[in-house]
Amino acid sequence: MKKDFLTLASLTAGDLRRLLALAARCKRSPRACAAALSGKTLALVFQKPSVRTRVSFEVAIRRLGGSAIYLGPDDVYLGKREPTKDVARTLARYVDAIVARTFSHKDVEALAHFACVPVINGLSDLHHPCQALADFFTMSERCGRLRGITLAYIGDGNNVLHSLAEGATLLGVTLRVATPARYRPQTAIWKAAVKRARRTGARLMWSDDPREVAAGADVVYTDVWTSMGYEREQAIRRRAFRAFQVDEALLRVAKRRCLVMHCLPAHRGEEITDEVVEGPRSIVFDQAENRLHVQQALLLTLLGKDGGR
Repeated sequence: MKKDFLTLASLTAGDLRRLLALAARCKRSPRACAAALSGKTLALVFQKPSVRTRVSFEVAIRRLGGSAIYLGPDDVYLGKREPTKDVARTLARYVDAIVARTFSHKDVEALAHFACVPVINGLSDLHHPCQALADFFTMSERCGRLRGITLAYIGDGNNVLHSLAEGATLLGVTLRVATPARYRPQTAIWKAAVKRARRTGARLMWSDDPREVAAGADVVYTDVWTSMGYEREQAIRRRAFRAFQVDEALLRVAKRRCLVMHCLPAHRGEEITDEVVEGPRSIVFDQAENRLHVQQALLLTLLGKDGGR
């Protein structure tokens, strides 16, 4: 049976911890797995532009001895020029795994359903599991632990938040979320995460008050107010999120040594100030670097001797 990586909810706590441990080994000893995936080819099917996702996956597969083929929006029109199921079955004859960065999560699911090789969700409208994987790895590095830390997420209830909520429930992280009421996380995903949290001992809460959420937090996290695909709402969102900016005043209510995270790209002066991004508590570029290491771990898990086809 092939394995896919579409959401963090599809993993067990043990799966997630093993991925994080493997990422640590990849980062600590980059040459240890230099030829582990020799001859393997990765297809990057991207409907949306990317810096971190594209480059980190291309470098990751090359460090492991394989290669990558990038297929941008002008190369593959999923469901338009030809059915997504035909794209999936064709690519699976050529490559060993597919990374998909799509507008619709249904497209990622369709690729996974019809492809006989592993499919990795590089971002969809509902989930961004690769980003959350890097985020938890970064928190573990900097905090020395995950269970029991308090993560305050302030901003839009988007795909990144959905994946953070799924991971937090597996790792015993307390996740507090502040969004405007209209921009809460998707109900079904949030309810499922709350249900899992009851079993794992994690704690999830939502508020429309950023200060309540940030109070005493170990980590303060934010993301853009307007994700790709919602550009027409930009003016409306700026007004709705005005009180949700992560600035020095907000950080004063968090722990004195709190860490600040952002998955990038950042709209400095909107969801976060330039002063905070460049400040001593910011670990945003550690997050960006760690995309490489967790994706090496992910590729090894899916395509190594025990994974893939």
